[in-house]
Amino acid sequence: MKTRKLIFFIGLAFIISSCSPEYVPNMVNSPMFTNAGEFQATIATGNSDFDAQTAVAITDNIGIMVNGSYGNNTSDTTDDFHKHSFIEAGIGYYDKIGDKGRFEVYGGYGFGKAEGFFENALFDEEITDAKYNRFFIQPGIGIATGIYDGSFSPRFVLVQMDPKGANFQTGNYNVFFEPVITSKIGYKYVKFIAQFGVSVPMGDEPLNYDHQHFIFNFGLNFNIGRKYYDF
Repeated sequence: MKTRKLIFFIGLAFIISSCSPEYVPNMVNSPMFTNAGEFQATIATGNSDFDAQTAVAITDNIGIMVNGSYGNNTSDTTDDFHKHSFIEAGIGYYDKIGDKGRFEVYGGYGFGKAEGFFENALFDEEITDAKYNRFFIQPGIGIATGIYDGSFSPRFVLVQMDPKGANFQTGNYNVFFEPVITSKIGYKYVKFIAQFGVSVPMGDEPLNYDHQHFIFNFGLNFNIGRKYYDF
C-alpha cells in the first residue's frame, strides 16, 4: 500500500507544473539631486519589462519620487507566463559631499498585483489578482556631474504578497535586500542609464510565491533644473 501511494505521488508530481505569482523588483530610482527645483524622469526596460520614474527636489535637501513598473508575458503559457503592475511613492533626504559627491536616503510605500499560471495534464488555470504591498528604505551614495552620475543604493524592501486561488494562501511579510549600481552617461539634460543588482530574500520565513533574483534595466534619464556652476 505504501509503495502504491509513493508511485501515485511521484506520478502526480510529473504531470503537474505551476508558475506562481512572482515578485519582480522594480528599477531603483536614485536621482542624486544637486539643488531645489531639479526634476528627473526615466524610462527604461529590462527584466522588469517596463519602468517609468519621476523625482523632484522640492528643497535643497528634500526630494520626492513616484515610480511605476509593468510587465505582460501572458501570451506565454509556460513557466515564463507572467504579468505585473506596480506603483510606489517615496520621500527622502539628500545632501552634497563636496562638489560632486552625493548622499541620499529615501523611504516609501507601493502596491501592485501579479498574475501566475497553474497548469497540469488535465486543466489550466490562470491565477489573477495576486495583490502585494511593499515598503522600502533606500540609502545611496554616489557622484553627480554634467557628464556622469553614478551611485550605489542598497535597498531594503518588505513585501507582502496575497495570492488568491489555486491553493495559494495569504502571504506574510518577507524582507528582501536589493543592492544596485546605477550609471548615467550623457550630457546635462539627457543621459543613458543602466542599472544592475540583485534581489535576495532574507530571514527564515518561506516564500509562497516566486521572485526574480536579478535587477537589470537600461534606458534614458532626463534632467531639468540642475545647476552646474559648481563643476
